[in-house]
Amino acid sequence: MVNLFSVKAIESAKPIVLMIVVQSIYAVVNIMLKMVANDGSSLSVLIVYRFVFSTAFTVPFVFFFERKSVQNLTGKVLFQAFLCGLFGGSLQQNLYIESLALVSATYTITMLNLIPAITYVLAVSLRMEKPNLGTPAGKAKLMGTLSGICGAMILTLYEGKRLFNLSLHIDLLQNVTSTTHHSPAGSHVWGLMLALGTALSFSLWFITQSKMSENFPWHYSIAALTSIMGAIQSFIFAICTERDWSQWKLDWNLRLLTAASAGILASGVCFVLLAWCVGMKGPLYVSAFNPLMLVLVAFISSFVLNEYITVGSLTGAALIVCGLYMLLWGKSKEARKMHNINEIASAIDTVECDSFHKANNSALSCIQKEHDKKMATIGPNVSRNINNNTLGEIQTNI
Repeated sequence: MVNLFSVKAIESAKPIVLMIVVQSIYAVVNIMLKMVANDGSSLSVLIVYRFVFSTAFTVPFVFFFERKSVQNLTGKVLFQAFLCGLFGGSLQQNLYIESLALVSATYTITMLNLIPAITYVLAVSLRMEKPNLGTPAGKAKLMGTLSGICGAMILTLYEGKRLFNLSLHIDLLQNVTSTTHHSPAGSHVWGLMLALGTALSFSLWFITQSKMSENFPWHYSIAALTSIMGAIQSFIFAICTERDWSQWKLDWNLRLLTAASAGILASGVCFVLLAWCVGMKGPLYVSAFNPLMLVLVAFISSFVLNEYITVGSLTGAALIVCGLYMLLWGKSKEARKMHNINEIASAIDTVECDSFHKANNSALSCIQKEHDKKMATIGPNVSRNINNNTLGEIQTNI
């Protein structure tokens, strides 16, 4: 009995442990991206290498597990893959890393928690989802969206007093201040606008990916196609914007480690773990762990990047996280309601089907008795000749 409980406890703890691992990887990779974004490296070239590493990691999964998916590639699927590579790859990543270069990692990650709210607004606008404002779930989703918007506005327009930092007197950005991007006036607002653009691009990617999955239900193949398209688009963008060919050279330094970690861990390993957790617990369960990355990034940034927690960042982050959980609660309530409706409908269909068969069998039994009586009055010889054909016709009519 103890062993059985232990096995169940381990199985139930697996998704929690994996989601903590995923969010921890994302947090560390984001800190590394922040450091590279401030050392004078070409950000567009870094994005190219990230998707090259991601492609090299995801393509073997397609070869071993989804080889048949190649036969289902159509022009429509390739166009949707191009959009996924744009919104989930080149555009999103370039906006994101430019935002990291202008504002702290904590601010950027906070804005990314608006993704569910932006996705909800887009889904309602495109009539992919009904607002249902007359229900508690619909009201919760609306209030969560408004709370997230208010938090984003506070985060953008109000900084406030510095509250604290947990610095270990290790400023990893101190050695790169001479080569960093000298932020002009208004860079804080512009950086947060870029982060908001990143969240919008993420939302468009989710919507496009959901449409693509309807015609092409191969998750590893979708990830590989997104990485390939993202690499091609990022390469074209980098060629057009980066004239210094020395930036394309990767040495054994932080740039190489960051590109490999972002491509293999963040875009590769984490995708596999997320796909497993979504299959086990559903997308809402996975989304509920997103604020954990915000907390981890805030603490790590305070420890090693000497960043301060301010009144504005704390208030804005709290409103955005509260809005996120209100939105997730509303969606989970709607999902439970839809599940109950489907169960009731299935039960009604089962009862109606059983009733029909019982009534049909009862009618056949009565007809059989009447038939036997008539055959008895006609005589045994005639009865044997017409018995099978007559009964067959009666059953067919019923």
